[in-house]
Amino acid sequence: MKPASLRIDRLLWFLRLAHSRSIAQSWVETGHIRVSGQRVSKTAHPVRVGDVLTLPIRDTVRVIVILRLPERRGPAPEAAAHYRDLSAPSNESDSQDSDGIDGSAVADLGHPPRD
Repeated sequence: MKPASLRIDRLLWFLRLAHSRSIAQSWVETGHIRVSGQRVSKTAHPVRVGDVLTLPIRDTVRVIVILRLPERRGPAPEAAAHYRDLSAPSNESDSQDSDGIDGSAVADLGHPPRD
């Protein structure tokens, strides 16, 4: 049976948005992530289907909606199928399938931005 929620640090790692779970934990603890508009600072914060995550990536902000919770850390195309990127420009989203993303931004999401 699939869980109704998943810890945010684990979710970020499963979705390949963080290189490791410890990086995801430090990113959450510094308060750089929002879940459905609320700042999150606890790594055990539960994320559910339908939640909107706001993530700082490099010099931009990505907004994703969780479509379904992953059961494992799978390959990038499998991970991308679990969320939709709402911050993608409309001309780029036409060239991608509706559930996928371009993986170029995913690889460098290990460190929180400097203030």
